Amino acid sequence: MLLPPLTEGRMDWLWADAEKLGIPVMVLVTHPLCHRIDRIAERHPGLKLTMDHLALTRNTKDEEAFRDLDKLLALAKRPNVAVKATALPCFTSDQYPFRRLHPCLRRVFDAFGPKRVFWGTDYSRLPCSYRQAITMVTEEMPWLSAADKEWIMGRGVCEWVGWPLP
Repeated sequence: MLLPPLTEGRMDWLWADAEKLGIPVMVLVTHPLCHRIDRIAERHPGLKLTMDHLALTRNTKDEEAFRDLDKLLALAKRPNVAVKATALPCFTSDQYPFRRLHPCLRRVFDAFGPKRVFWGTDYSRLPCSYRQAITMVTEEMPWLSAADKEWIMGRGVCEWVGWPLP
């Protein structure tokens, strides 16, 4: 489904104003619309854009959910685009530690780097405990360094949006 305000240019004022004012924007679009975000990021290099839920389509799982992940990964070339790795257990039929997600997450981390990947839960709809949502990243992905985890688990989003670190 295409979103007319986005696809018809009716939101162009928003991108320009947010860039001018230094306001980061988080967008919820799916993989088929990533090319539109790419054009926005290219036209507004000072605008920080964050893709929610890795641009996954709600109510899809496993191969279907990640089928077009390359469309999101193509945005990694834009230094002003980051991603939120949120609600990911919702996108797999696998059980904790959700190993079917790990190769996809590795591709995202390799493309965007730990400073532009922000962990989150969307806890209200998770099929697991909050602790499991955390430990999936902090304990079950040995390819992440301690520094990577620090960035992914909070430091990155704080720096991206200009929040002070605790």
